[in-house]
Amino acid sequence: MEFSAEMIAGFLGGEVIGDKETKVWTIAKIEEGKEGALSFLANPKYEHYLYTTESSIVMVNKSFEPKEPVRATMIRVEDAYACFAKLLELYVANKPQKKGISPQAAIHETATLGEDCYVGEFAVIGENVKIGNGCKIYPQVYVGDNVTLGDQVVLNAGAKIYEGCVVGNRVIIHSGAVIGADGFGFAPTETGEFEKIPQIGNVVLEDDVEIGANTCIDRATMGSTVIRKGAKLDNLIQIGHNVVIGENTVAAAQVGIAGSTKVGANCMFGGQVGVAGHLKIGNRVKVGSQSGIDNNVGDNEMRMGYPALPGLKYHRSNAIFRNLPELANDVHQLKKQMKQLLEEQQK
Repeated sequence: MEFSAEMIAGFLGGEVIGDKETKVWTIAKIEEGKEGALSFLANPKYEHYLYTTESSIVMVNKSFEPKEPVRATMIRVEDAYACFAKLLELYVANKPQKKGISPQAAIHETATLGEDCYVGEFAVIGENVKIGNGCKIYPQVYVGDNVTLGDQVVLNAGAKIYEGCVVGNRVIIHSGAVIGADGFGFAPTETGEFEKIPQIGNVVLEDDVEIGANTCIDRATMGSTVIRKGAKLDNLIQIGHNVVIGENTVAAAQVGIAGSTKVGANCMFGGQVGVAGHLKIGNRVKVGSQSGIDNNVGDNEMRMGYPALPGLKYHRSNAIFRNLPELANDVHQLKKQMKQLLEEQQK
């Protein structure tokens, strides 16, 4: 489909700078622009691409003033990044949608499916499963017995949901994710072996949660492991048994959170953050990449490093650490001078 600059500006409430009839039919990053593409500029460090891009239309913030001539037609909007995301949503919504139930899917006779659902080839849906309206279950998905899915859930190819788990509305689970595997629960015995503790709880994913590819969320020993409304987990994340992740918390790839830890709302975890078990992390906490949390963290705090320190303290400590060789040499020289002074005093 083709869209003119005037149509896009009208949809976004923007202002066209240039030819209103300029047409686009695809999207591209500003540095990879080509004729017929729509791009956006939000980050100032990419500004130089605006003057050379081949994209036909570029969205910019209303406050932006170009320093050089711009070949492309510009559309000024309040927030270029947010508006571009809105257009991407529209683009995805207008893509051809999968429909129908594949005859190669295995659906138990006791399972119930809502209206307008899609179930792909070799998907397996177990006993007493309840699936809401408008769900999309792609090929090779496994939905275990007694699982409940809300409306408009998307389970991408190869996702696995173990028995008894509950998934809210508009949840997206990407390929390879495993929801509800056993928590890591073992008790040492007198012989030195480890005895498995049955994990009889489940996992609850509330509305608007998104789970990345190959992320694993363990079922609770008892009760529920809970991912609250609006939380977003990236790829390759491990969430232990009985963990609770607060509303609208986001975590980047390879984060690991050990069992029974409670994470508050609106937190942000960088990649490869590790969190020990049985801790309480407050609301609006920010943790830098590769940090290790081994103690409770209060609301609105920032942590960096291992063991994780408050942000400013971490940077001060890191500055000292970088200069340790010089500091060690200074201490060695001071010791020599002190020794010489003591020897002179004793003469």
